[in-house]
Amino acid sequence: MSSPLHPGISVSIVSHGQMTMVANLLKDLDRWCSSSIVEVILTLNIVEPHVFNSEGFNFVVRVIQNKIPKGFAANHNYAASRAQGDMLCIMNPDLRIQEDVFTPLTEVINLYPQVGLVAPRVIDDQGKVEDSARYFPHPLEVLGKAMGGGSRRFESSCEAVIFPEWVAGMLLLIRLPLFQKMNGLDERYYLYYEDVDFCARLALAGYQVAYVNATQVMHDAQRTSHRNLRYMRWHLSSMIRFFLSKVYRRVRKQRLI
Repeated sequence: MSSPLHPGISVSIVSHGQMTMVANLLKDLDRWCSSSIVEVILTLNIVEPHVFNSEGFNFVVRVIQNKIPKGFAANHNYAASRAQGDMLCIMNPDLRIQEDVFTPLTEVINLYPQVGLVAPRVIDDQGKVEDSARYFPHPLEVLGKAMGGGSRRFESSCEAVIFPEWVAGMLLLIRLPLFQKMNGLDERYYLYYEDVDFCARLALAGYQVAYVNATQVMHDAQRTSHRNLRYMRWHLSSMIRFFLSKVYRRVRKQRLI
């Protein structure tokens, strides 16, 4: 099931009452990516209104039902602790896939020894490229953005692979041993900035993040933090935690920001 070109991938997906989206995503994975996948670990963070049938796929679907809701990091870390693949893919439930995304991503990991994490180009449902490849945030930039200003955008080129400072966590692929070596995602972040922190820690450990233009996924972004006060509070608290963290100070000290 594993090979140098197609390592066995454990896909981790967390559903928050999003079973319709998850069912569509699993069908996409089964159609386009099943040859690369060892298993899908599906975490139900709340009780789902619809019954899920895990049969009929060309890969194993392991279902975890949480008794109480957990954060993004805790859910994916637990899935990683049970994963059996050579690689771990953290994947949002609100993605649609229309091609084999894993072959180009694993090729990049095999080609660039310094790459610790890879992600595909992300488009919205209108086909517009999202700003998922970014520079590390800076407090002044965040303040300016809150006051109506712009933010630094990592300009994606026509090159097949570029190396941003961090990538948003809609789909992240990493070798499982490296994920474990990095002690996974920081569970002190409940929902936001886990991806920023993880990419910063990878940079401090000497690894690069790769953004692969050669393949893409479609993201049906909900932008919940812009509409819901609870999500906005999580977003703000995670942002403050990151800017006050040792990781951020070390990255600043090494002039990576």
